[in-house]
Amino acid sequence: MQDITQALSVTFEVRGHPPQKTETLSILSAGHRQAERVRTLLLAALAAAQQSGWTPLRAAVALDLVVRGPAQHVGSAPRFLAGVADVLSDKRGRLTGTHLGVLADVTLFADERQIRSMTYREEIGDEPSYQVRVTSLGV
Repeated sequence: MQDITQALSVTFEVRGHPPQKTETLSILSAGHRQAERVRTLLLAALAAAQQSGWTPLRAAVALDLVVRGPAQHVGSAPRFLAGVADVLSDKRGRLTGTHLGVLADVTLFADERQIRSMTYREEIGDEPSYQVRVTSLGV
């Protein structure tokens, strides 16, 4: 009998800056100025989920974000955290159009309301990048 267990956390690296929520227009909208950042995050999340066998969580989660780059960057912790959380949650019913293609199905957790813990840290780095970790809190 095969033992199938769900990964308790998934961690992955992404080049560039995280998407950030800065306006009322959905970050998932076609033509949004954060569109390339959204796509880059979804591609990295998809690869990490496939590699680890991750399945979308329905219980409480923790979201940890480490942003790297030169000392000065444009963005803020709350906007980066909100952008990453929005992109990694279930997008069905929130999308208009098919601009994300199969990436629209990339989901690490069902709903942002599941997030019970968030951490944000900045580190100095030569090039902009960031690390995302989603962890099941099991409740």
